[in-house]
Amino acid sequence: MTATVAEDIVATARPVSVPRAYRFELVKLVSQWRIRLLVLACWIAPGLFVAAVSRQSTLPVDTLFGRWMHATGWAGPLVTLGFAGTWALPLLTSVVAGDVFAAEDRLGTWRHLLVVVRSARRIFAAKALASLTVLLLLVAGLAGSSVVGGLLAVGNQPLVGLDGHLLTPGDAAGKVLLAWVCVLAPTLALAAIGLLGSVTLGRSPMGLLLPAVVALGMQLAQMLPLPAAVRLALPSYAFIAWNGLFTSPAQLRPLLIGIVVSLVWTVIATVLAYALFVRRDFTNTGYDGSGRRAVTAGALPLAGVVGVTVAFVAATTGATGSGIEQDEVQRSLATVFAHLYRMQTKQLNRPEVTEAQLKATATCDKGSIRVAAEGPGNDWRCVVSWHLPGVEAAGTAIYQLDVTPDGRFMADGDGPKEVNGYFLVRTPTGDAPNPLWQFDGNVELLRTSKE
Repeated sequence: MTATVAEDIVATARPVSVPRAYRFELVKLVSQWRIRLLVLACWIAPGLFVAAVSRQSTLPVDTLFGRWMHATGWAGPLVTLGFAGTWALPLLTSVVAGDVFAAEDRLGTWRHLLVVVRSARRIFAAKALASLTVLLLLVAGLAGSSVVGGLLAVGNQPLVGLDGHLLTPGDAAGKVLLAWVCVLAPTLALAAIGLLGSVTLGRSPMGLLLPAVVALGMQLAQMLPLPAAVRLALPSYAFIAWNGLFTSPAQLRPLLIGIVVSLVWTVIATVLAYALFVRRDFTNTGYDGSGRRAVTAGALPLAGVVGVTVAFVAATTGATGSGIEQDEVQRSLATVFAHLYRMQTKQLNRPEVTEAQLKATATCDKGSIRVAAEGPGNDWRCVVSWHLPGVEAAGTAIYQLDVTPDGRFMADGDGPKEVNGYFLVRTPTGDAPNPLWQFDGNVELLRTSKE
């Protein structure tokens, strides 16, 4: 019998409301030992990790904000966020959303559940809301634990933004929390994909792994030199675009596009999962999913969404190519250098100078006039020039840049050593490397040369 027939048979029974079914599904999820372990781990492990790493002599400088974990407690939550967006959140969505329907297939309890609840629609709503609640609990644990660990280990100190400007502790707190809120959108998109996989693939292990596999594929795509419009059309970009919050002015357009794209994926994948679920034949106790249905009702519609989104983003933003252009790299580098130069001046007790007085500029190429100065790569070479008040000669410093396809760059000082070489400076939190020696920056992919 189908879900509709099962409902008709028990028509005289009192219907179960969605809130009651939701509470039942939530209790079922939380009673699982693996869910309890995940909740415990998310609420404890990030804080211990951040506190331990912040006390180490060697910091994860290859991660965004990792080099500032000694200086402020607000850097640790951002390092955790970067790791969570790449690995933790896709795996959590697989365990929670990717198994919420498949578990009933393994146990063979669909007909019993339908007799009690009397509605496939209510069952779908209850299971989707229960999995969403657990995911929100896990994300809240990751964020809250890492914030507490950072503040207890280092303290409530100012945070250096991606353009070198200093954020007050209050501003840093607000933007860190906002960054965690923003990644909820791509997390919901992966959760919706998990629901779709759990419905279409049944007890097949691929249903459980689908969110993680899709997330891995999108992460690999973000590492390729794709056009900016394609990059922004994938929900995974919202796991990266939060870094635009930590520049002044904030780079909001890529972030907003990433959030909207993620929400579109969430709605479409959820609707597809719902449509397939309410039309399913629950009398087949050996049902283990349908690969053909997963392709025709799942993969193809989402691939179509990518194509439409790419065309829409390209048409509305004018984004062409990688978005990493010579002018943008030069502008971003000069801005970061000017802000950090002021910081270095204060740390060395030199006369104060402003960014307007410095008039910092940068000239960048890719090591040869035969190579176009655009696109990602570790062969960018830049010369930064600036002026000090009362000094006629301009100062210059050389940097080697490694620019990633998503627009992040790491600048490595290459002389003169008294400006951007390695030496220790005294800070309120203790001795730290020269801020102009190595630093991170960000190129906004959607900015045009006209802007």
